[in-house]
Amino acid sequence: MPESVSPALARRVALAAQGFGRPRPASVGTRQLNGLIDRLGLLQLDSVNVYERSHYQPVFARLGGYDKALLDKLTFPRRGGYIEYWAHEASVIPVDTWSSWRWRMEEYRDYFSGRDSWAAANPQMLAWLISELAANGPMAASAMEHDSNVRRGPWWGWSDVKRGLEVLFRQGDVVSAGRTRFERTYALPAQVLPAAVIERVVPRHDAHVQLVERAAAAHGIGTEKDLADYYRLKRVDTRAAIAELEEAGTLLPVTVDGWRSPAWLHRDARLPRRIEATALLSPFDPVVWERARTERMFDFHYRIEIYTPAEKRVFGYYSLPILVDDALVGRVDLKNDRQARVLRVQSAWLEEGVPAASVPEIAARVAGVLHEITAWQGLDEIALVGRGTLSAALQAELRAP
Repeated sequence: MPESVSPALARRVALAAQGFGRPRPASVGTRQLNGLIDRLGLLQLDSVNVYERSHYQPVFARLGGYDKALLDKLTFPRRGGYIEYWAHEASVIPVDTWSSWRWRMEEYRDYFSGRDSWAAANPQMLAWLISELAANGPMAASAMEHDSNVRRGPWWGWSDVKRGLEVLFRQGDVVSAGRTRFERTYALPAQVLPAAVIERVVPRHDAHVQLVERAAAAHGIGTEKDLADYYRLKRVDTRAAIAELEEAGTLLPVTVDGWRSPAWLHRDARLPRRIEATALLSPFDPVVWERARTERMFDFHYRIEIYTPAEKRVFGYYSLPILVDDALVGRVDLKNDRQARVLRVQSAWLEEGVPAASVPEIAARVAGVLHEITAWQGLDEIALVGRGTLSAALQAELRAP
């Protein structure tokens, strides 16, 4: 294994670790979906649905068109191989890793027990919620009959019932029992999890070693900050885990030209000579979710503009980075107009410095992905607004016979 890695090889290693550069399967079934989630370690969830919810797009970007209902069946059953927890952000994780998050549950318990917290001021509500789940089994927040189950106050206008359930969820006193139309169903751990998972005790340090190793396998290569961010771990815990994994030979220290911090290469990482891929990346795809890493690795400055006032947006409300081989070459702002059955390309941009000679190929490849998305989403057509430096070439490609 190399002691020094070029920036180009680092990009290829990272993309290969994330499942890019492999031939797409002829069809996508349970085996392919399980294999991908195992490779990534998690699928981050997000409620924004202007184009597609965030956990569906990374799967499509790597595997191509697939049945979303099949992914739902895998990830959102009441009992199955996956469950939700606050890993990175709210995410789907393998159920057998739930025990590795006990330390975070205890940190949340300490936080919510603070003198000025809502949870400390409302123990009766928390006790009532647990008793309701014990008596009635798994329930959505909207199904619980309580005078305070009305939207109000902070926390996105959550009712006290929803707020209390989320406190219990983060503490591990309540778990997810799946989702229906993206609404989470809550349950007591014993109603969903195998007894072996509930009873398993993973010491804090051991849990961090496991999580950092998974982060390193998913990243392929990364700095201490990169490996910590994958599961939002504290740097001090990450540093101790890296030291143990390095001593065991699981992580290999390397330098990357232009990176200011030391890096580590997972011993099983592929070192591909090239990556062939064309994909649109969700804003919550692990390749780009840590913006500083994205800029360091791809020279790509990326910010999601959902919370930016419309008049101040540069690239659009929900812009997705364009991956072509091992480079991020632009971005497109997509809207899924489900009622009109149209995929609307609100804008399409090239990155500065992209050679003019490569624009026709980029446009052709992006057009191909847009056609695949249209079929995957069951839409009838693609409509371009025409804004952005890639739009003209993309429009010409889409009009071509």
